[in-house]
Amino acid sequence: MDRAKVVACLSALLLAGCGGPRRIVVGSKNFTEQVILGEILARQIERRLGIPVERKINLGGTLLAHEALVNGSIDLYPEYTGTALTAVLKRPAGTDRAAVLDAVRTAYRRQWRLDWLPPLGFNNTFAMMVRGETARAGKLATLSDAAHSAAWRLGIGYEFQQRPDGLDGLLKAYELKTSADPVTMDLGLLYSALESRKVDMIAANSTDGLAAVLDVKVLEDDRHYFPPYECAVVAREETLAQFPGLRGALEELSGKLTDAVMRGLNHAVDGEHRPAGEVAAGFLDGVTGARR
Repeated sequence: MDRAKVVACLSALLLAGCGGPRRIVVGSKNFTEQVILGEILARQIERRLGIPVERKINLGGTLLAHEALVNGSIDLYPEYTGTALTAVLKRPAGTDRAAVLDAVRTAYRRQWRLDWLPPLGFNNTFAMMVRGETARAGKLATLSDAAHSAAWRLGIGYEFQQRPDGLDGLLKAYELKTSADPVTMDLGLLYSALESRKVDMIAANSTDGLAAVLDVKVLEDDRHYFPPYECAVVAREETLAQFPGLRGALEELSGKLTDAVMRGLNHAVDGEHRPAGEVAAGFLDGVTGARR
C-alpha cells in the first residue's frame, strides 16, 4: 500500500472506521427561512471543511426537529431562543435576550448535551408595521411614538389574537389606541390589507420577505414587549468534538444574518421564486467567498 493510501485509511479510521468519513447531517424545520438556513449551514460546512454533508431539510415542526437532534438523526439545525424556551423547555417567555439565550444554552447542555452557538444575527419575532408614508408623515420610529398618534386600525393573524405575547398584552404595554376591533386574517393577506388601506398597522414577522421590498416601516419595540426569538445553530456536543473545525466554520456565520439580510433572502425564495440552494450559495459568496 503506497503512502497516499495509508494516509487516506488512517484519516478514515479517525473519523468513522475504514468504511469512510462520517457525514454531518444538517436539518431544518419546514418553512422557507429554515430551508434557506439549512442550505447555508450545509454549504458552509462543505466549503470550509470539505466534509460530506447530508441534508434533512424541511423535517417538520419544532418538536420533530428537536427530537431528531436529540436522537442523533441530525447533527445540527437552526433554532430560535424564544421557541426553545417556551415550546421545548415549557418555560414562561422572557424579554431579556441574553437571559433567554443563557437559559436555553444551560438547559440544553445539561439535559441533552446540545450546544447553542453564538446567534446568527437576526431576531424573528413579531413586528408591528405601518406604511412608510405614514411613518414619515408622523415621524414614527417606535411603538411608543405610535401610542401618541391617532387611533389605529389593526390587522392581525388569528394566532396573534390568542397568544399570551400577542394583542392584549401589546395594547396594555403601549396603551395603543384602536379605532375598532382588530381585523383578523390569514398572515398572507396582512401586507395587501396594509397597502390597500384596509388597516393602518399590522402584526407581521420581523424577517418577512415582503418587508424587504414594500414601503413599510417596522416600529421598534422600544419597551421590549415581544420575547426574543434570536436564531442560532444548535449542535450535538459529540459532533462538535468529532469534527474540531466544525464549530469555527459555523461561528464564522454568527452575526452575519441581520434582520434585513434575512428578509432579503426570504424574499428571494418566496417572492422571486429562486431555489433555496442558489440563494444560500449567493449569500455565502458575499460573506465568506474569499475563504472558500
